[in-house]
Formats: sequence, C-alpha cells, structure tokens
Amino acid sequence: MLSPNEFRDRYPESELSDELPDSPVSSLRDLQYLYGKLYTLATTGGGEYAPYLTPDAARDLVDTDDSLIVVRIDVSGDEPKLADDAPGPVLVTRYTNDLIQQVGHSKYPAARGIDHSVTHQAGRNSDPEKLARYAKERLTRWATDDVVTTAASGHPEGWVINRLAELGTREGALEAIEEAVVRGLGGESATALLTVQVKTERDGDYRWPGDIAAFNEAMRQRKLSKLVTKNKADNSSGDATDLVTGEPSRTVGTAEDPQNYFLGKQLEKFPGLDIENAWRSHPISEDAAVTVMNAEAFVEACTYRTFGAKVYYLPYFFGQLTPERVYRLYEMLFSAVEDGSDATPIELAYMEERELDDSDARLRFYVSAVMPHQMSRYDVFGETLNGRLHFPRELAFTHNRFVRNASAFNTDTDWTAPLPKNDKWGLLSANDEQLHAVSTGWYFYQTFAERDDAEADADDPRIEALVSVLSGDAIAVDVLLEEYVTRIIDGESDDDFEGFPSFLVASQFAQLCALADGDLDLLKTNDPGKNQIALKPTYERLTMPTLEEILIADGGYPAEQKLESFIDETPALSPAHDDDEDSVTSERRGAFLLGALVGDIGSYQEYHEDRSTTLVDQYPVKSITRARIKKVTQETVAKTLTYTRQEKKSGQRYPGTKAEHIVERLRETVLDPDPDDWEIDTDDLRFYYALGVTYGMNDHPDWDQQSSDANDELTADEEN
Repeated sequence: MLSPNEFRDRYPESELSDELPDSPVSSLRDLQYLYGKLYTLATTGGGEYAPYLTPDAARDLVDTDDSLIVVRIDVSGDEPKLADDAPGPVLVTRYTNDLIQQVGHSKYPAARGIDHSVTHQAGRNSDPEKLARYAKERLTRWATDDVVTTAASGHPEGWVINRLAELGTREGALEAIEEAVVRGLGGESATALLTVQVKTERDGDYRWPGDIAAFNEAMRQRKLSKLVTKNKADNSSGDATDLVTGEPSRTVGTAEDPQNYFLGKQLEKFPGLDIENAWRSHPISEDAAVTVMNAEAFVEACTYRTFGAKVYYLPYFFGQLTPERVYRLYEMLFSAVEDGSDATPIELAYMEERELDDSDARLRFYVSAVMPHQMSRYDVFGETLNGRLHFPRELAFTHNRFVRNASAFNTDTDWTAPLPKNDKWGLLSANDEQLHAVSTGWYFYQTFAERDDAEADADDPRIEALVSVLSGDAIAVDVLLEEYVTRIIDGESDDDFEGFPSFLVASQFAQLCALADGDLDLLKTNDPGKNQIALKPTYERLTMPTLEEILIADGGYPAEQKLESFIDETPALSPAHDDDEDSVTSERRGAFLLGALVGDIGSYQEYHEDRSTTLVDQYPVKSITRARIKKVTQETVAKTLTYTRQEKKSGQRYPGTKAEHIVERLRETVLDPDPDDWEIDTDDLRFYYALGVTYGMNDHPDWDQQSSDANDELTADEEN
C-alpha cells in the first residue's frame, strides 16, 4: 500500500480528481465506495480491472522462498504445449512486489472453491502433491469453468483460455506438470500462489495473466457472478440507476460489503426482502459493488469491539471531495491500518485532527454499532453520518475538568469536599486515559449495570450510550438513573466494595454532571420532573475559613456552608428550581438529605461507636421507597437525637442537635409534608439518596490537609 507521500506523488491533484466521485458523501454506500476507491488506487492503481484484484490477500508471501509456482505454456503454434526452453514447464520462484500486478490475483474466500483469477492461492504448508494438483487445475478447472468459458467465447483473446483447457485434456502434459512441481520444490511443502505464463506469439515472451486481457475479463466475470447468486438467488440483477454513481447500468442485489449490510438476513436494511429482486430495492452497479467490497481493509481499521458489539467510526470530510481533503483522509486511513497500538479510531483521529488546519473543520464520522448473531444475522443500531470527534473528545476533557476543578470534588478548606476523589478510580481522577475510556465504552462500563458481554444484545444500554456520545445524540436521564441504581444495589451486596459503594456513586455523579454540560447537551428527558437533572451544574471552588476560625456550633461539624453551597449549585437539588406545579426537586432534595444524615450518623457509629452494622447497612438503597422514606427519616432523626444526648452527657458542650443543619432541612422536606403524595419515581429517589449517603460519609475534617498544615507550621517555627 502506498504511503501518504507516495500516494500524493503517484496521484497529483488533476489525476486524483478524475478518480473521485462527483458528489459529496451522503450515504454509507458513498463512503464505502470512496474507501474502496482509495484502497484500489493505493494497492492496484487505476484501470478497469483494478477493483477486482486482491493484492493484499497473499501479501505475507512476498519475498518468501518457493512462494510462486508458474506453469509455462506455449500457445503460439498450431497445438498448445508446455514450455520446452529454460527454465522448463514449471518455474518455482519468489513472489515479489513487482509481480503483484502481473499475476493478477483475485481471491475467492471459499474453502472448496477456486480463486476468481487463474492465479490461485494455496493453503499454508501444502505438500508438493497438493500443489501439483492446484497447478494442473489452472488448466483443468479454472479454464473450463462455465463463467470463464462464457467470457472467453465473447472476447478477442478468448482463444488463449481455450488453448489452456485443450492442453488440460492431455494426460502427458498433466503428468509433466506434476513431476516438474514436485522436482522444483525438492519434495518440500510450501505456501504459494499457483499461476501461468503464456507465450502467444512465436517470437514473443511469456506473458503474465495480468497482461492478457481475456484473463482479466474472465476473472472479472467470475467475481461478478458471485454478486448475483448470494443467499441462494438465481440471478439477482437487472438494469437500473446505480445508487452510488447515479448512472444507468447493470445492477446487482446481493453483493457483499464490509459491514454485512443489505444481506438477506439483515432485516433492518432489507425488510421483506425478495432475493431475486434485491437489485430493485438496493441497486448498485457491478463495478461499484466490487469497489465497495475493497473498502474492507480501511473499514476494519476504523472499527473496534466492545460490549460484544462491533463499533464503526469511519472518518470522512463533509462537502465536496477536493483532492486536498482526500489526501488528508487517506493519511488518516493509512495511519489506522498501519497503527499497531490499542488506540481506537477516535484516538487516532484526535491525534490527526490536532494537525488539521481550520479549513478541515468539516471532519465527520459515520457511526454505528453492529451486534452479530448466529446464522449470519446482524442487528444495526445507532447509525448516523453526522458523528463528530468533538463529542467524545469534549466529554473526556469536560469530565477531567470537572473532577479537577469543581467544588463538588475539591475544596480549599480544612474540611473535605462534598464528594470523594480516588486516583485508583478512573472517573474520580483527571487522567490522560479518559478519551480512551469514552471511546471504548469503558466510561459507561464503570457506572452502568453489569452484564455478561458474551450474551450482549442490541438493547444493551451501554452500547446505546456509547453510540449516542460518539454521534452527539443525547442519552435519556431515565436510562442513566435506572442503570446507576441497579449498579449501586448490586454494589451494596458486592464483597469487593467492603461496605457502601461510595466511590461508585461519586463516579456516577461525576459522569452525570459531565454529560449535563451545556456545551455538549448529551442529556435529555421528556419528564418535566427530571429537567433539572439535565442542567449543567455551576460549582465554584468552595472556600471557607480554617477550623480555628470557625465558631463550632453543631457538635464539631462545621459543614453548614458546605451543604448549603452544594445544594444551591446542584440544579437537581437547588431550591431555586422548586416549583409549585412541580415539587419533584424538593422531593429529590429530601431524599438526598436523608441519605446525607444516614451517611453522617452511619460514619459516627462506625468510628465512634465501633459498630460493625450501621444505619448505612440498616437502610440500603434498595430499601428506600416513597412508602418507607418518612419512616426511615423518623428513625434516623431519632437515632441522631439519641447520640446528641449521649454526647452532652459525656461533657460535650454545644447547643442544638447533632448534624442540625441536615436535620432541620429534613423536617421541612420530609417530615412535615406527606411523602405518600410524592411524585418522584423510584430510581430518581434512590440515586439521590445514595448520593446523600456518599456525601454524609465524606463529611468530616480533611485530616490529610490538617496534618500538612501542621507540618508546615512546625517547619516555619523551626526556621524562625
């Protein structure tokens, strides 16, 4: 395959323009055709027969010993005969780069079939006898194939093929070929291409198949014959307008393509398919169909697997196909083919995009995911031609910025931030792998309900979320909450978490906030009660006085300002979004506050009471419902009052109730109203309860920060 520089040199702008389609890419077929055209130009060059060749099929044989076995035939006289000059009737040699075009190989990927071309690729390490049989079949099988003989009968040079078939009827000639092959290989096995050289003029040279027009046409007809008989069709072809070129031509209906679309069992693309009339439903010309098939190398290089599905992320430039844009596109495709890393096409495109100038802002991607099933069925979903690198890239950057800077995870005080960070959790640290996580789907694997990827299906919400992000479509808030809560409930009973899965909940919340960023607009909901969840949070870095400067008024937890700020800056919880006609925000805030109190008191029980079972264990997320929330609140507040009295008896002097800043808000949101009349749905209720538990468990002095400050003071004293 030509390098990008070689491609530019081989095809200057004027010549490349003649090879390009006249219209912009407007469909998957257009894009596949463009990829196939570029691949053909880069491997076999231009010309009528170039799209039909498969130069990469035997690429691993190039420059290997005994990799090309050539039967030499002289048809220049009255009777065809084997060559009697040196090197004799069979030449065993090396398959080299300069012979790729000359042998004219066209692979037919079928276990028991013969290749479309007279040149045939044998299996690996075939024994000499088998290779001898393949060599003889160039005369006895290929030259006598029905399609080949039909093509020969209508071609001026068809007589050359007929002479090969004639020679194949002579036992003496066949025995001589076998003996020469075995002798040439020295009795050793080999992996090789089998082909012929033919002398057609008495004073002429022996010609390769690629130099004989009749061989090329027969090869072309054999390959085309397979495009109209797939899925047991007799002849799915007819005259129609080619959907790629827009020109009237003979079209085929059952052609293969790199993504297995438009097949008989691909119901999404061919509903109610009539095999024989498939060319009417999806007319594509013979040459265009073959060119589309040649797109496979580039298409495969721009795909990757995740969640049991195959994700296609195919770059192209929106608008007219200028030579300069095509050069840039070829650079991207070549890099994808040659890249040996685990980087996804998205990451490779990102690295390429950093080198693009402003005029290349038209970069787009075809995005889809395909779920394979048994019996050659494929489900296609999430398909779009308007994917942009902007969405996965910006989501990764937004997530990192949020975790790095937002007050929800950061504080400039001696008190912890509202939610915990952890460098060992990918979504709780700003890291260079975030784009990889987004593009592979790992971003959602960490937060969504766990599933068996071996039994994944097209309804997998993780795949839907991934395709939505890649294509810039919004994800439903309902889907996120349902997946989050299911994963949290599973996590509560998972031994890996050693208690409440607070890092999981914090990761989910960070993801939710990143998706809600207004510049991305990747969240949607049809439920007015959830509109606030889809709003971008406006967290400012929280700054408060140090502990020494705070008048401790609530039993040692100077956290009222922190709670106030977090609630006000979280749209889903903020009183600013309360509405008389929609009380769900207030109800959600009540669930959060209850969780915060349960987490706070639960932590107190664990660290001060040395209890192995705390309120956090007593009231798991799965137990929280509208019917139970008031009872849980009453019991939690009662437990809080008990610990308040105990601390006062032990000599603690402070007015009011322990965690009073939470308790008083709970009275306003849960205890006084009647939760029986609440409208919030269960997943919404449970997620924000879990968020509250995480908040409450993390609501304490920042011991690391205080220790660091103390060390700084000691160092300063020593210096003085």
